[in-house]
Amino acid sequence: MATKESSSFFFKNGLSIVVTTLMLLSLVGQFFTGWNENNNNRKEDGQLPLSCIQYTTSGHFIQATFENWESEFLQMAVYVLLTVSLRQKGSSESKKLTGREDVDREPKSHPNAPGPVKKGGIWLSIYKNSLSIAFGILFIISFALHFYGSLMDKNDENNSKGFSSISAYEYIQESRFWFESFQNWQSEFLSVASIVILSIWLRQKGSPESKPVDAPHYQTGK
Repeated sequence: MATKESSSFFFKNGLSIVVTTLMLLSLVGQFFTGWNENNNNRKEDGQLPLSCIQYTTSGHFIQATFENWESEFLQMAVYVLLTVSLRQKGSSESKKLTGREDVDREPKSHPNAPGPVKKGGIWLSIYKNSLSIAFGILFIISFALHFYGSLMDKNDENNSKGFSSISAYEYIQESRFWFESFQNWQSEFLSVASIVILSIWLRQKGSPESKPVDAPHYQTGK
């Protein structure tokens, strides 16, 4: 029998609520510290400081925000796709080394199945890969916005120094934008490698990202 606590909205959605709240608090912190840092740099260059509203559409804020979002969505897209076919012995993040698992079976229509499963055809084909597709689309959007913001920020710096603006074609060939991307991409792949490898030997009781505490190191999967 469900208790009042277990039937509450927060209990059923606590993980997404807390993580989203932490993200928003971090974004607010990033915004105000970035605004202050950018205005300090502008003052040093003899430029007028930006208002709070102006900063929201500045290259500095757009670049800093989507540079990080881009790498997160890339990490998740690649990880979701790689875990379909690749294995890691002993890791809680891997499917078992042999045999088929529940996630491998073909979907069957039933009363509680999602709409695309009931419709079948192309809708089902898309839905079977919808998680990686969604992360891929979010990565492309974030990548484009990162590039746009970085280009704006670069041209703002050029103008403050009396240099002419550069085009998108010229900028994408420069190292600055790719340096911003690669420094984030490598950190995201490092974090994935860390959970995959460390979960072979280390445990966290109660976490679905960990094997049971008494599970042998060679056990693969949850």
